[in-house]
Amino acid sequence: MSKVKATPKAGKKAAKAAPKQRRASVSDLAPERIAAILKVLDETYPNAECALHHKSPWELLVATILSAQSTDVRVNMVTPELFRRFPTPAAMAKAPLPDLEALVRTTGFFRNKAKSIKGAAQKITEDFGGKVPETLAELITIPGAARKTASVVLGVCFGKAEGVVVDTHVFRISHRLDLAKGDTPQKVEQELMQVIPKDHWIAFSHQIIHHGRQVCIARKPKCEQCTLETLCHSKDKTWWS
Repeated sequence: MSKVKATPKAGKKAAKAAPKQRRASVSDLAPERIAAILKVLDETYPNAECALHHKSPWELLVATILSAQSTDVRVNMVTPELFRRFPTPAAMAKAPLPDLEALVRTTGFFRNKAKSIKGAAQKITEDFGGKVPETLAELITIPGAARKTASVVLGVCFGKAEGVVVDTHVFRISHRLDLAKGDTPQKVEQELMQVIPKDHWIAFSHQIIHHGRQVCIARKPKCEQCTLETLCHSKDKTWWS
């Protein structure tokens, strides 16, 4: 009689995949649960706002470009001297590239970032009269300003909800809360735009970012301190840990 060999690896894979199969699709999410999550976020982080220091849409645009693959704390250390030296788009458009590189070096990828903010300054000076445009279509034509950057500037400076800003915290926590299943920030944004009311898009991102930095951290989230714990399904899963 032949023996059937066990396949523990396949079993583990199946067990690990099982939690994913239990996840609800975006269309199955209960409006009541979404409302409850938003209510808790409003109560927990009523004054959540952008952590990048800025005094104008131009400063926020530059700071957001610099924040890619960096931290807001690091960017906030760099921008005061950057804007003291080159306070306007016109001034930065004329800035020597090596000078910009030296000023933003500690934010990482400094050559590309210096090129982007100089290009952004030139574009705004030449095509928009020195003012940061207020539409998504115009903003995404500016060097360094993809959809995420444009959404940050539009939401924070102009109060316009054109999308949901998905950074690493929003991406992670949206999955943990079962609000999204997408495997890219773009897909997650589209899913969140389907389930989060438009009048909450701006605040939702700020609140989730604060929550991700303080409580729902990437490794060993502080579930015992989480005000969303009773609404969160991640404790029933192993795929994110």
